[in-house]
Amino acid sequence: MSTVPLHAAPAAAPSTRGQINGILFVALFAGAVTSIASLPSVAALGLSPLIVGIVAGAIYGNVLRDGMPASWAAGVNFSARKLLRIAVAFFGLRVSLQEIAQVGLPGLAESLLIVVSTLVLGTWAGIKLMKLDRDTALLTAAGSAICGAAAVLAFESTLQSKPHKSAMAVGSVVLFGTLSMFLYPALVRAGWLHLDTVGAGLFFGGTIHEVAQVVGAASNVSPEATHIATIVKMTRVMLLVPVLLAVGVWVNRSALNAAAAAGAHRDAHSGAHRTAPRKLAVPWFALGFLLCVGLNSVHVLPAAATHTLNLLDTFALTMAMTALGMETRVAQIREAGPRALLTGLVLYAWLFVGGLGITWAVQRLFG
Repeated sequence: MSTVPLHAAPAAAPSTRGQINGILFVALFAGAVTSIASLPSVAALGLSPLIVGIVAGAIYGNVLRDGMPASWAAGVNFSARKLLRIAVAFFGLRVSLQEIAQVGLPGLAESLLIVVSTLVLGTWAGIKLMKLDRDTALLTAAGSAICGAAAVLAFESTLQSKPHKSAMAVGSVVLFGTLSMFLYPALVRAGWLHLDTVGAGLFFGGTIHEVAQVVGAASNVSPEATHIATIVKMTRVMLLVPVLLAVGVWVNRSALNAAAAAGAHRDAHSGAHRTAPRKLAVPWFALGFLLCVGLNSVHVLPAAATHTLNLLDTFALTMAMTALGMETRVAQIREAGPRALLTGLVLYAWLFVGGLGITWAVQRLFG
């Protein structure tokens, strides 16, 4: 009888060792990605380590994946799922309520209007016009509406969607966010966008996808515009929490409705009636995000500790994005890629035209 655990232990050990090896492999890969992203030529394009990570991971996953032991896949999956949730929670240390208060009602109004309108338009256009599935449409809309790749990661965890859908959404962020970073300052300097310093800060922070892209674009206007744009952008990041909670409730309600419809269909044929309880799809890491915002707002942690945690968090997010790239297959992207990019294009047009309108309206209302 004592032989059973002796046989069971060796079976469990390789699995654990393989998972650890997979995590270490992703970490080493993310370290190389971070070095690449820090190169001046790459940084000048506004490409954060997260974006470089998913591209490099996808290249590896489609070209060299056979070189990785199968037992390491568990570590890659851990990085793309559980580590992701932890990293998104600690992303809240980049935001403080005091910073959001600095831009006051204009910044909050700009962020709210942009986020809500872009999410609604992107989901509708993706599903109804481009015939995308719900998850791909939501991920693309979230990346444009809130905070680029970080929002895609957060939504991917909440929706529990496939990695290739996140890759398509990130592709939209890369393309249109980079275009904005170069185009917007050029239009301001040429006098084609009639925006003062405050207006430029509101517009850039309210419409450009990634935090790094916002800073890169606004720094070509003025330091004052950069300060305002960064705070407005972080206000959009703050809205990630209520949006994720709302999406979690919506996803759960949709699943319950689908289950009820399926049950009614079975009942019509069998006469049986059973209801299965379902867990509420609440993204608990969003509450962790909110807790980190609170900690950052009351200055419990020393500035050096916060800076170190932010660096570690960026690395963890890079690991998660790299792992998602490794799990992505080109064939899956090819199926819906053009339609996802067209959805991103629709949102980009809205962010430019609608964003200008919202910026002018907010300045007139609160100015």
